[in-house]
Amino acid sequence: MKDLKVGDVLSIHCYKHDGKLHRTWDEATILDIQDDLLVCGNDKTIVNESDGRIHQTNEPAILFFYKKRWFNIIGQLKSQGLFYYCNIATPYLIEDNIIKYIDYDLDLRVFPDGAFKVLDRNEYKYHSKLMNYPEELDAILKRELTELINMKKSKTPPFTKETIRKYHELYENIKNN
Repeated sequence: MKDLKVGDVLSIHCYKHDGKLHRTWDEATILDIQDDLLVCGNDKTIVNESDGRIHQTNEPAILFFYKKRWFNIIGQLKSQGLFYYCNIATPYLIEDNIIKYIDYDLDLRVFPDGAFKVLDRNEYKYHSKLMNYPEELDAILKRELTELINMKKSKTPPFTKETIRKYHELYENIKNN
């Protein structure tokens, strides 16, 4: 794989535990590369769903992918304020300029007022049985969800407006040059 650099544009592929492709995004512009973290941005990118539906995102998003954490975090700059959508998922890997991860259904939604909600517990239970998630995996995913909630509660970046603002400005500068 070639060395990645800020400004490179990758795509994103999200899989399910059974290896089936679940969703893809056409664009993720690299904004920062750290040892354990890849930060990307996109806006009005095309999303392809596994059921054949295609749509476009409505707002700028800053995406945080981790090499050692079992989640990724998306800061969404909506007209109503800063939302976060957090996926419980495997650490990312990159192949052929594609960010890849396995999504495990459980999501954390954070609202502009700081309130949050865990989503898709029933979907997680269903897929856990259907795809026979091992007990060790279940323990990892639940531990990582707790860690994600703790990060949000303690306002650990990226759960700060300043973090999202900084990366959004960088994204705008890259896209305009």
